[in-house]
Amino acid sequence: MEFKQKIHSHYLQMVQDRIDVFRDMISALTEDSKNDAKGSAGDKHETALSMMHIEQEKLTNKLKEAITQKAILDKIDASKTTENIISGSLVKANGIYLYVSVALPKIAIDGINVIALSPQSPLGSHLMGNKVGFTFEINKTHYTIESVL
Repeated sequence: MEFKQKIHSHYLQMVQDRIDVFRDMISALTEDSKNDAKGSAGDKHETALSMMHIEQEKLTNKLKEAITQKAILDKIDASKTTENIISGSLVKANGIYLYVSVALPKIAIDGINVIALSPQSPLGSHLMGNKVGFTFEINKTHYTIESVL
């Protein structure tokens, strides 16, 4: 498996794991609220139920975000390489590897740090459509694109 494909697989697995965790947490909260509803009454019960619903809404929003990230990653063909930077490109700029896809935490693959960033991010938007040799500046830092995979 090529380096870029390893990165893509790792991020796909990371997002799928997050989806699974959020679903489990939502399921547990739903179960807790059902059990709590059977034996309680009064203000404390209403407050606890309300807090559970708020937590459930937060988790549901995080789940939706993770599902959206997975959908974006699913559309990327990690075996494809282009001259110009597109969504799914692995870019080396200033010695830093950037995976243009969705905003996710930094990972290390084969001992090399990789940062996943959104094409809509400030750095991502400067990269999109450009090719090796392109230089630009963000926050007084100069970037030069060294390679595009």
